[in-house]
Parts: sequence; structure tokens; C-alpha cells
Amino acid sequence: MRTKKSHYIQDLILEGEHEHQDFKYQITDARKIARSIAAFANNSGGHLLIGVKDNGNIAGVRSEEEIYMIETAAQMYCRPEQHVTFKVFNINGKSVVKADIAEAPEKPVEAPDDNGVWHVYYRVADENVLASRLHERVMSAEQSSADESGSDIISFSTREQVLLQYLREHGGITLEGYERLAHISEEAATRTIVALHSMGVVVIEYHDGDCLIVGA
Repeated sequence: MRTKKSHYIQDLILEGEHEHQDFKYQITDARKIARSIAAFANNSGGHLLIGVKDNGNIAGVRSEEEIYMIETAAQMYCRPEQHVTFKVFNINGKSVVKADIAEAPEKPVEAPDDNGVWHVYYRVADENVLASRLHERVMSAEQSSADESGSDIISFSTREQVLLQYLREHGGITLEGYERLAHISEEAATRTIVALHSMGVVVIEYHDGDCLIVGA
């Protein structure tokens, strides 16, 4: 007989891995799992299901050990430190840990790679990807712009109008493409995109490995 808890976990598993959910058979490396925590935190949050194989089969784990490893990852290998909440479910005698990661109030969140070099990760579909330098700048600016009051009237510069017109006609463009389009430097293009993003006019998306600027 399936319990409500069993139904809940099985329903989550049926969703598969996606932007807000990742399966982990077990946690063996705190630094590696920190990348998943950072990626979810830099996006809009998500959760890990530990004790679940990639194919969705429930293997079960020793919950206390997994929780300890994840807490270590969040506190020691995420910069700034992240907070993770846990729920343990017993499914047919096997423990599954659901670790919830909230969207970080302070971005970007970094985690180390296998060589100990710190990077910013972002969750795209069912993968953790390295955030582009442009996206890092956008995330860094989000906190400061959140405290600024907007204006009822927005006046766009020529370089901003060029970008917005292109997005209306073509849908999206890379940073390098915008540099060529507007005949401006990388820094000037980055500042323009960061400003437009803070106004809520453009957003950053990832497609086929490219970081794209698209209209909001």
C-alpha cells in the first residue's frame, strides 16, 4: 500500500531531473555537491532527491551521513554560505532525503571545481553550467538595483535602442553579437545589458551552450 509520502516522492521522481530538481544516488564529494547547491541558489531555487538513481529507481541512503555532507557543502564550499532544509522520507524501508535550496538573497554564489578554483554555477534544464561573465555581472547588480526606486519615464540611449530593436526583430543575441552590432567594447556592452536587465527590459537565458540576451 502506498502512503501519501510515497505518492509525493514518486510523483517528484516521475517529473525527472529538471531546472529545479536533481537526483543523487549518494553524496560522496562535498565540493561537487556544492556546485548543485550554488547552481540552484543562483537560479530560483530547487531541491535534491538523495537516494534516487538517475533512472528514478529508489536506492535509499543513510540519511544522517548525507545531510552532514550537504550541510558541509553549503557551509564550507559555497560562497556566500547557503542554508539547506531537509526532509527524510521512508519509502518501502528505504530512506530518501529531500534537500531544499532556496534562491540566494545575495548573488552570485560560488563553488570550487575539482582543482579548487571558485566559479559561479547556474542551473539550466537538468545541468549545472558555468555562468558567463555577463551573467555574473547581472547577478551582482541585482541586489543593488532591488533597493533603487524606478522611474515612470525611461529614456533609452542609442546603443540601448539598437539592442532593443534587434531583440524585437530577432529574439535574442549574444554579448559578442551585440558588441559587433553596436560597434562598442565588451565593457560598454556589458554595462548596457546590466542596466537594461535592472530595468526589467531584458533577461539572460541559455540555449545550446550560449548565453543569450532576450527581451523580457
